Amino acid sequence: MEALPDLTKLGDDDLDLLIEELERQESDVSYQRRMLQGKIDILRAERVARKRGKPEEELGHVDVARLSEILSRKATPGPE
Repeated sequence: MEALPDLTKLGDDDLDLLIEELERQESDVSYQRRMLQGKIDILRAERVARKRGKPEEELGHVDVARLSEILSRKATPGPE
């Protein structure tokens, strides 16, 4: 991670721009984390399904509704 610039040399406009840029970066990282967590949840659900012995033809089926539910749940703001 980059060090912060000398804050005493930043004007108000530059400070505002820096804050906006860091907030954009934070949002991007947060989105990426939610997507990764959604994939992990899907893989864990697949593992559980396999351990329960579901037929193989059901294992390859992607449940779009379930995927949407997982990802939308991860996208809602809340405590980390």
